[in-house]
Amino acid sequence: MNKSRVVLGLLLTAVLVGALAWFLWPQPEPPAPVPAPRPVARPAEPIASAPLPPAPVEPVIQHPVQAIETPPAPEPKPLPKLDASDARLKEDLVAWLGRKKVQQFLQIDTFVRRVVVTVDNLAREHAAPAMWPVQTTPGRFTTLKQGDKEIVSPDNAQRYSALVQFIEVVDARQGVQLYVTLYPLFQQAYEELGYPKGYFNDRLVAVIDKLLATPVYEQPLQVQLVEVKGPIPSEHPWLRYEFADEALQSLTAGQKMLLRTGPVNHRRLRAKLLEIRKLLTKAALPAGTR
Repeated sequence: MNKSRVVLGLLLTAVLVGALAWFLWPQPEPPAPVPAPRPVARPAEPIASAPLPPAPVEPVIQHPVQAIETPPAPEPKPLPKLDASDARLKEDLVAWLGRKKVQQFLQIDTFVRRVVVTVDNLAREHAAPAMWPVQTTPGRFTTLKQGDKEIVSPDNAQRYSALVQFIEVVDARQGVQLYVTLYPLFQQAYEELGYPKGYFNDRLVAVIDKLLATPVYEQPLQVQLVEVKGPIPSEHPWLRYEFADEALQSLTAGQKMLLRTGPVNHRRLRAKLLEIRKLLTKAALPAGTR
């Protein structure tokens, strides 16, 4: 037998035996297929937008305002008795006006009664200087000849300049506050004066209104000396002058005082009276008051 044929036969036999063994021999189960990984859902990409502006930064206060601590209001001092009120009045007036001004212009003794009596008399025919709460004006009343007439000298107004200036610069609000604080004393003095059912503040406002109704005269005012007959000559004849015009002479004592101060001083005093009246009352001015 040909040797190549023997080899080929052996190979063919081996192949057949191997194939038969493959089909007849039990085969292992194939491994379970590994499932393919599921795709992981990714979050949607945010839609690009314009960047937001940065939040405003509040400025830091470097010097904060601190609460201002105010001292508690002092308890009001008890009012003294009317007959013993001079010391208290002097203390309050000096604190308000200054010692020098008080000594120069005011009469402190029985001050409350002086104020009440003078206010009441200013709306009457006479107001006795002995009871004024202010010092009498220095110098003397002067007149000037004008033909056969006698008029109030224009220089006479200078006598009142210092007093008018003092009144003009006084703090009216402080003065009214002091008046209100001490009002029971003024009311008591007014009742003792003969008005047990009257109200002093009403009288004060009425007198102010009367003074405000005084017309301002720019022209010189004619006066005349009242003749006094008797063996004893008058020591102060300049105190006996009166207005030649009967209408002017019939005015109240306070109105005639305003006229004697001269038109410039009269207007300055009138402005101060208006200021005080507004602080005392909100009532409108009377119809006859300009």
